[in-house]
Amino acid sequence: MKIPSLEEMLKSGMHFGHRTGKWHPKMEPFIFTQRNGVYIIDLVKTQKMLTDALEFMKKLAAEGKTILFVGTKNQVKQPMRNAAIAAAMPYVVGKWLGGLLTNFGIIKRSIKNYQDLTENKRAGKLEKYTKKEQLNFDREIAKLEQRVGGLANLTKLPDALFVWDIKKEKTAVAEANKKNIPVIAICDTNVNPEKINYVIPANDDATKAVKLILKSVKEAIEEGKKEKK
Repeated sequence: MKIPSLEEMLKSGMHFGHRTGKWHPKMEPFIFTQRNGVYIIDLVKTQKMLTDALEFMKKLAAEGKTILFVGTKNQVKQPMRNAAIAAAMPYVVGKWLGGLLTNFGIIKRSIKNYQDLTENKRAGKLEKYTKKEQLNFDREIAKLEQRVGGLANLTKLPDALFVWDIKKEKTAVAEANKKNIPVIAICDTNVNPEKINYVIPANDDATKAVKLILKSVKEAIEEGKKEKK
């Protein structure tokens, strides 16, 4: 399993935290220094903690378990979706559905409805309806695609969450905590990491950092799946 080098992490801008006026004291152990009013994250610690997180995800994948990717920030949505699809894992990159974890039975019905409609359309079973009815089906499929499209293969609660920016995804983290589902998360200097099982201290905005971390996550999961017995 390839772990990003310190040089790669530096080049990606992973070490740049938030401005010193916007920070959370619980992230202090992961801060190396401050420069020009910006906190600098200790990448030696980041590398170690990223390694631990990747090993955990690889182990889960080797056991055939499911990791739900959660990232709804604009700069993260598409790369998060791409990484999840490549790793054959479910994802949420649109609005988080309240109760997704704490009231999964209700959400599961929407997922089943989406699966049935898309399968019926693929099989040509909707062609017997009028054009107006088919248009209504298409609208319903599009609506469900936006809500639960990334969850189509989620048949039970996930075994872990991989979250990008726990401040933005606080509801997802809170639900995971309630259900005792481990959370792996990218944590910038402005968040409280106490409720996170696997903290990855890193810049959560830099495009290059997003790509570098997601590439490592995808590869770790793929390696784990190859080891699956």
